[in-house]
Amino acid sequence: MCPGSESVSDSKSDPNSNGWSRARGAVLKSLVLIGGALLVRRLTKSTTRWDHARIVAQSLSGEKFSKEQAVRDPDNYFNFRWLSCPAADMVDGSKVLYFEQAFWRTPHKPFRQRFFMVKPCAKELKCDVEVSTYAIRDAEEYKNFCDRPRDQRPEPEEVIGDIAEHLTTIHLKRCERGKRCLYEGSTPADGFPNSWQNGATRCTSELAVLKNNEIHAWDRGYDVDGNQVWGVKGGPYEFKPAPASSFDDAFNPLSFASQPLGKRIEGSFVLQE
Repeated sequence: MCPGSESVSDSKSDPNSNGWSRARGAVLKSLVLIGGALLVRRLTKSTTRWDHARIVAQSLSGEKFSKEQAVRDPDNYFNFRWLSCPAADMVDGSKVLYFEQAFWRTPHKPFRQRFFMVKPCAKELKCDVEVSTYAIRDAEEYKNFCDRPRDQRPEPEEVIGDIAEHLTTIHLKRCERGKRCLYEGSTPADGFPNSWQNGATRCTSELAVLKNNEIHAWDRGYDVDGNQVWGVKGGPYEFKPAPASSFDDAFNPLSFASQPLGKRIEGSFVLQE
């Protein structure tokens, strides 16, 4: 091998080699700059008021059960089925969800039916998301709403027309870093008027949205003297999402459980009006 001939060969290949190196360096530099820009944009992009409302609406939607809690403490909690799905959008962008609750053994016989209206809190309020519950004008017409094919449900225009009496409003705030929840809040301290049973004059509700679409809800009724007359006392109901099922399509991001049964059920409602 002759050093001279090796030197000649190297000198002929240098331009191409240097050109390729420069081109590759330029490509890598561009990729780094683009990636950095995207990362900065992602880190600095703020979550809007409507983003918060959308997240809460999605979390409230779906099929959930209080099975684990009922197994742990069957004397105080039932295995309830929570079922909610998008029903309509209001002109101002508020999301209307249909909600029903039933015993897990009889899912098609709900004992509670409501509309949820989810929207950002007004700017003057110190909260992020407002969740209000409303009665349904003709609840029987909406029974098993989420279980039906879409073409067999009341149309959004009908849904809006069937929103009846306002029952409660809960103001949710983003949870502090390190907590299990994403959002939590309650009704005002004095609650809302309620004369549903046992001499109650008002009721309060607490709601927490956790990761993985888990929902905790705690509802209690009080008489004129401030005594709790209905609702569980040990803590909120804990609703965890059901395994993947036929409901998945319906709950994509929005475009959207010793005493007689009749007595036991009185204190176990969720988001009680």
